[in-house]
Amino acid sequence: MKERTTGLRNGIQWTLEDQLEDLDIADDLAILAHTHTKLEAISSKLGLKINTDKTKTIRINSNASEQIMINNLGIEDVTSFTYLGSIINITGRTGENILARIGKAHSTFNTLTSIWRSREITTTNKIRIFNSNIKSVLLYGSETWRMIEKRESKLQTFINRCLRRILGIY
Repeated sequence: MKERTTGLRNGIQWTLEDQLEDLDIADDLAILAHTHTKLEAISSKLGLKINTDKTKTIRINSNASEQIMINNLGIEDVTSFTYLGSIINITGRTGENILARIGKAHSTFNTLTSIWRSREITTTNKIRIFNSNIKSVLLYGSETWRMIEKRESKLQTFINRCLRRILGIY
């Protein structure tokens, strides 16, 4: 990949010297672009073949409505999708994502019920388990969230409810 892209100026200028050209995650490729006109040409130059059945597009802060065509086939436009565990949508808002993270953390919390009820595990260790297992699920991707008081309150309410249950305060 490095050899094929050397000398090309595609992607996002990251710093004065570095440029982000693509994001490779497992066998998926996220291509970031301001325009789609060169997508097919650049992909084939890099040795990539676009699967039009699996390819989706999302337009964030765009008024453009023309359908994107690859190999003379229209690509489906979507309003939201889940990528690496985070919900991406056209509004760019994080409320939906926060509710999904609370649901996943709640599910994880419930799978550890036997630990929370155990009398052999100290409260200190239960809190450590909570911080490492539940909070990490809850706050995954939170560095990209735009926090407002209402959302922060929802997160804190969930954390407080869990801690009360761990401590046996009803």
